[in-house]
Amino acid sequence: MTILLCLLLAAAVPIADARWLRVGQREHYLAGSVSQFARRWWTVDWRNVSLGIAALLGLVVSIWFPLAAVVSIEAAALGPIGLSMRGRTSRLAWTRRLKSLASVHTLIIVTLGVLGIVLGVAAPVLAATAISLPLTLDVALALVSPIERRAARGFVDAAVAKLDRVGPTRVAITGSYGKTSIKGYVRHIADTTLAVVASPASFNNTGGLSRTVNEHLAPDTEVFVAEMGTYGPGEIRDLCSWVKPDIAALCNIGPVHLERFGSLDNVVESKSEIFEGASTAVLNIDAYRLGEVADRLRGGSLKVITASADPDSDADVRVFAATHSQGRRVCIGDDCDTVSTAPDSIDDNVAVAVAIAHALGIANDTIRSRLATLPGAGHRRERSISPTGVTIIDDTYNSNPAGAAAALDVLESIPSDRRVVVTPGMVEMGPQQAAANEEFARHAATVADDILVVGETNRAALHAGASAGTATLTQTRTRTEAVEWVRRNLGPGDAVLYENDLPDHYP
Repeated sequence: MTILLCLLLAAAVPIADARWLRVGQREHYLAGSVSQFARRWWTVDWRNVSLGIAALLGLVVSIWFPLAAVVSIEAAALGPIGLSMRGRTSRLAWTRRLKSLASVHTLIIVTLGVLGIVLGVAAPVLAATAISLPLTLDVALALVSPIERRAARGFVDAAVAKLDRVGPTRVAITGSYGKTSIKGYVRHIADTTLAVVASPASFNNTGGLSRTVNEHLAPDTEVFVAEMGTYGPGEIRDLCSWVKPDIAALCNIGPVHLERFGSLDNVVESKSEIFEGASTAVLNIDAYRLGEVADRLRGGSLKVITASADPDSDADVRVFAATHSQGRRVCIGDDCDTVSTAPDSIDDNVAVAVAIAHALGIANDTIRSRLATLPGAGHRRERSISPTGVTIIDDTYNSNPAGAAAALDVLESIPSDRRVVVTPGMVEMGPQQAAANEEFARHAATVADDILVVGETNRAALHAGASAGTATLTQTRTRTEAVEWVRRNLGPGDAVLYENDLPDHYP
């Protein structure tokens, strides 16, 4: 019987691990993330709940009847239902790091099995091992993490040497959202007078930033702009320890990744690590508690430049809608002028970019002359017309309440016969997630004629919010199904907003 169970487990583990390894890879190899997603998947619907209960019963019964362990092992191989081994949107990539992780995880599984056999409790131990694969994979992630950090150190050391050799002014930008757009704005404003290199796309961690420096920094680079992301306290500090920004900017605070930070106050403190060691600090004082942070920083040695979209603010840089014009007022100190700006840009993001450009020593007139042609960030309120004449707003890289509201405003501004919103909702917002998605759906139901909810992750909250309006609600399992619905039902004169997109390791 023990040999049979070992063979069944050996066959089940590769099938199940293909799912959980993909989750770990998509979640940036963060220890704890796999178990978190396992809880979501096993509780998402009655089928997975039933399969999970069967697995637990098999474990309990196997204490007395070893053959019952087969139920647990097979359930681990079959479920959770809906979580694909291959993936449609995020396929498993067998990188060196993933191979190392899989090897360590296999060693843990073999060790547990051997212990069960030696202790004479093989059946329940093998059943428990099958059920707990997400948990043991998280253990493997924790064990491999320090090894991977040491492996990455060589790339960081090379980047440090190159930064010191080239000697650009170093600009670092962080925030809960808006940082990618602001990075693009700064590069656009500055590259008329300075040689600028900015981290591409969302290269905002140690690997991405060191790669940017090593591969893209040229001998004549005058400004290096680094976007910095974080999932928790200490990460920004680690990045700044080797990037060593001269100008550090904190653009927005919001409930993004709140389930990891725990509270907005923790977000503020973690993001504020960016100012340690900088000589100039730029802050959007419209954001939660950043006015306090600015006041605190003024007591030190930093030069502090504040930015705001409030016309009545006393910020050093203000950007806001002009009263009797289609343009915006851009005030840099007391130097104010009305200029044209890119239509889908957000005022406080523009204000932060202007403040950074001012800190770089770029002339005020030069700054303002570039604002009309600010680039949009990819997949953030991007507009296009489909071959069938449907106006498409692609906001699939946005996952925050402010950006979602701005995208709805864009949809509402487009003259359309029929307006549609396609969304899975917003994630990683901790205890605020349900309320934020309900509010978004409530707003969407006043703008759109149809709302297509994708997946199960935020289904309840989105349905609750949309029910308050007149929009027709349609549930789809995947974004592919939603796109097919749009193609069948919309035509010339219609508009669709694709608001956020989740990879398919989310339910």
